[in-house]
Amino acid sequence: MSDHKPALDLDLSRPSPGRVYDYWLGGSHNYAVDREFAERQLARAPEIREAVRENRAFLRRAVRFAAASGIRQFVDIGSGLPTQGNVHEIADEVDPGAATVVYIDNEPVASAHAQILLEDTADPARHRALAGDFFDGPALWERVRAEGIDPREPICLLTVALLHLLPSERQPESVLAFYRDQLAPGSLLVLSHACLDTGNEAAARTFGRISDDYRAKTAVRGSGGLRNRQEIAEFFGDFELLDPGLVWLPQWRPDTTFVGDPARTRAVAGVARKNPA
Repeated sequence: MSDHKPALDLDLSRPSPGRVYDYWLGGSHNYAVDREFAERQLARAPEIREAVRENRAFLRRAVRFAAASGIRQFVDIGSGLPTQGNVHEIADEVDPGAATVVYIDNEPVASAHAQILLEDTADPARHRALAGDFFDGPALWERVRAEGIDPREPICLLTVALLHLLPSERQPESVLAFYRDQLAPGSLLVLSHACLDTGNEAAARTFGRISDDYRAKTAVRGSGGLRNRQEIAEFFGDFELLDPGLVWLPQWRPDTTFVGDPARTRAVAGVARKNPA
């Protein structure tokens, strides 16, 4: 394995969504511009910090579930910055040395950090990081296959806290449908998404202001994709939504007790399986 470390292409003139998320998780890969932006959003919605931690906990539970179900291939689109409990670490806990994991992010800083993490802590024969964009569709999937993912075998495809950041006018639902079509029967789609179904108009307005700030201040472009529960459920297509369905983050197969109203996380999550035609 090479000792070369990828250079970080840092743009400190505006906040990075990946670094902002890292700050909310309590990480150290962030800068003053990210922290200022993050704190401004926390002033609007203090529940954000709890929500992103619950989102990360959901990802870990979903990966553990997929690995326990026998899946040994994982593709994480929009993986963000590395943090505790990464996909390859959780999968290898279930079956050491068996999982192939491909991380994908379109932020150069996230991809570079992922490469550094994998060089230092992972098996380069099984765990890879790509700089790529969700909207690359077929071109991105060809690169995923080149990294050792076998489309003939079940895959766990993760789009966690990703789709609500994507411009609605670019129709991410059509791109996700392409990825679903590439998956073999038995594959899983793991998804979480900010949700407007809170029964709270003030919260919906806050969502809108945060979305506007992301568009104005970060690399996120377009009108965003805040959706209600039914619209989010449509991302699963004809996949079978597994119990307990599309629920608030802390409600998806919890392994700890969540105190209070789970709707305060303002995000829902679900896992669906592709069944034979």
